[in-house]
Amino acid sequence: MVTEQQQPAVARVQDVITTFRPCRLFKAPPPAVYTSIDFDDSGEFLLLSRSDDTIQLFNIKAGQHAKELKSQKYGSTLARFTHHSTSIIYASTKHNDDIRYLSMHDNSFIRYFKGHTSRVTSLQLSPNNDQFMSASMDGTVKLWDARSPNAQGQLVFESPWFTAYDASASVIAIASPPAQTIALYDLRNYDKPPFDTFDLRDVENQFRSQGQKGGEGWLGMEFSNNGKYLIVSTNGPGHYILDAFSGELIHYLQKPGGADYSHHAPGADLSTAMFGEGNTPSYVQSSACFSPDGRYVVGGNGRSANLLIWDCAEEPRPDKVLEPSADLPSQKPAKVVGYNPRHNLLATADKDMMMWLPDPDA
Repeated sequence: MVTEQQQPAVARVQDVITTFRPCRLFKAPPPAVYTSIDFDDSGEFLLLSRSDDTIQLFNIKAGQHAKELKSQKYGSTLARFTHHSTSIIYASTKHNDDIRYLSMHDNSFIRYFKGHTSRVTSLQLSPNNDQFMSASMDGTVKLWDARSPNAQGQLVFESPWFTAYDASASVIAIASPPAQTIALYDLRNYDKPPFDTFDLRDVENQFRSQGQKGGEGWLGMEFSNNGKYLIVSTNGPGHYILDAFSGELIHYLQKPGGADYSHHAPGADLSTAMFGEGNTPSYVQSSACFSPDGRYVVGGNGRSANLLIWDCAEEPRPDKVLEPSADLPSQKPAKVVGYNPRHNLLATADKDMMMWLPDPDA
């Protein structure tokens, strides 16, 4: 499906970012919904967790579904590739809160990472090696090495629901939505106090009039690959782009489609969530992500079906509101969004999954 002749991996993002169009649709059995999305390092495979306790693997080169992995007993969410495309880690959603390390080659578990006592809300792999970190509603962030079942370190935190590595893997960020703060740690000295803390209370208060709920609805956090930005995505009417060094608000990415509070964020009551028979209620990963060059954000448009592009390089307005620079037509909403790290290809999913490629005629 992806060939060098069709769309070289080296093509500049800025030359194609507004030309993406859906090229392939993969339907899922209702009422299942996708809850997380991840590409492997090579860009050849795509991994998605689904609320029907399965993990779906797609072959990007072939443009085909490759494998279904069932996790009926323990559920699954936040499925992530390790740096080996045949092995993955994912969080449980039923019976216990272990993290599972699975070989997809023979569908066997390599090991379990035990220690969390409540729902895992973030699972992030180091860009440099097979170390990873997890955050949980039990109030802890744990640091792991995939080679050992025991946590290598732990931080106790108020509601540390999201974590992120910077591109160099030397800094980690821990976000606490209820406290409206993001703490930055030197990974080598994680047992020391944070070297900086970003307070987002004033930022969130600034956009309450637009419908933003302070301390609620955060969906994820990510550093840009160019090191400039940190995004806090929300299920409200916008996302926050912060200066990765100062924490200052650069842009508020406005979603014309408004909020989508059915996009379940940590802190929401999942007992009232309508996921349908045979499906396990789960929080849903962020609906926005950076492009590989760090300049653009690609994201869903609330309850609307189109896909939005924001150009973070635009000059900030006095009110910090950044409107989309492109609105890409689609027939399906985008609850989770991923940009392939090696090819100019997007994947979006909600109830169904779609692949997107640049259209030379767009």
